[in-house]
Amino acid sequence: MRRSLLFVMLLLFAGAGFAQNADAISGIWWNDEKTTKIRVEKKDGKYAGTIVYMIPAKLVNGKSPLDDKNPDTSLRSRPLIGLQILSGFTYNSNKKEWAGGKIYDPKSGKTYDCFARMDGEVLKLKGFVAGIRALGRESEWYRTTL
Repeated sequence: MRRSLLFVMLLLFAGAGFAQNADAISGIWWNDEKTTKIRVEKKDGKYAGTIVYMIPAKLVNGKSPLDDKNPDTSLRSRPLIGLQILSGFTYNSNKKEWAGGKIYDPKSGKTYDCFARMDGEVLKLKGFVAGIRALGRESEWYRTTL
């Protein structure tokens, strides 16, 4: 009986550890240039990231710059602060990565397939094209607070 109870307890703690790994991506992150902060959180079972802050030097007359490079002209007047730039990430515990996501680059107006991995307290993202991970660019984000 005691062995069974111990086994069940170990399973519960192991399950909690896996869930914690998946949520490690959640939080506030500086982009690689430390000009923008992105909040990553779980929405509808998938991880998404939204711009929540820009350094004052990036503001235009004290206001958020606009998404003026968006290929959809009807979206070019929306502010970058509040814009969701990461979407659709799910955690793959075998590969220890978040995959199946998309990243939007407001500088170019382009959206790329993307995956992410943790390296200590650094979030490494790689956006790529045509389903080929080797054809892409990596970015490192740093955990911070709002």
